[in-house]
Amino acid sequence: MLSAFITHPDCARHEMGPHHPECPERLAAIQDHLLVKGLLDYMLPHDAPLATEEQLGRAHNVLYVKEILAASPAEGYHALDPDTNMNPYTVQAALRAAGAAIRATDLVLAGEVATAFCNVRPPGHHAEHAEAMGFCFFNNVAVGIRHALDVHGLERVALIDFDVHHGNGSEDIFQGDDRVLMCSIFEKGLYPFNGEEAKGPNMVNVGLPSRSGGDKFREAVSNEWLPALHAFKPQMIFISAGFDAHREDDMGNLGFVEADYAWVTQQLMAVAKEHAQGRVVSCLEGGYVMSPLARSAAAHVKVLIGAD
Repeated sequence: MLSAFITHPDCARHEMGPHHPECPERLAAIQDHLLVKGLLDYMLPHDAPLATEEQLGRAHNVLYVKEILAASPAEGYHALDPDTNMNPYTVQAALRAAGAAIRATDLVLAGEVATAFCNVRPPGHHAEHAEAMGFCFFNNVAVGIRHALDVHGLERVALIDFDVHHGNGSEDIFQGDDRVLMCSIFEKGLYPFNGEEAKGPNMVNVGLPSRSGGDKFREAVSNEWLPALHAFKPQMIFISAGFDAHREDDMGNLGFVEADYAWVTQQLMAVAKEHAQGRVVSCLEGGYVMSPLARSAAAHVKVLIGAD
């Protein structure tokens, strides 16, 4: 069975100013590399739809959603924090990014595809229940997870986050929700400067010291994540796929390489095969240097679609 590749041109129209690391070129770098490597031959292309206010409201405060939708500037930029700006196309892009997670969830649960990769931006895992931050406006993966739980009726969903930064927004949304097990690895001492103290019993947070490298990453996954995942028996797995822990990305300093992303994806696919009928949705988060971003995403997608 083929996998889904979900994106939309609107996601490249959002930008936050010259030299901002979260730039439109990120999507083209990934898509071009997947094309060159022949991986898109194994994937069905889908346009990301616009998420509705009702869908967003399952993960976010309803008033917050309305505030974001109303904050779109007619021209120029509107700053929500020092790092997070809106331009006239941001709302449309953010709705597409969240909508991609919805479409991916529907496709996978309908059995039309085995897995899905959402090549979208803005990213989402820093967006909290009622606050935008860290380049994020709506929490794409959280919107998809709540759609799987509240609309499709799943009872147990796992969220995996291997971005170099802790997914504080996802933790804020899912803390105490025993239908969701969140497993997060991140570099200690980096933005958003939290995560080491888990907010709920359904959180498996592993903060790694700077320069930990792939061996410590694999050790943490094997010793902390995998036992929790097998005990939880998720019916579906969502991945916040950030690639900024790569050794060539100066956003962090963990020192991962492409093989580490391929390895962790293999572990997650094995869990999905055993407990979740192989059902996995992956959504792009970080990764800000084009070449390692593209190579790492390709290593991840190659395993995700079973082309390894």
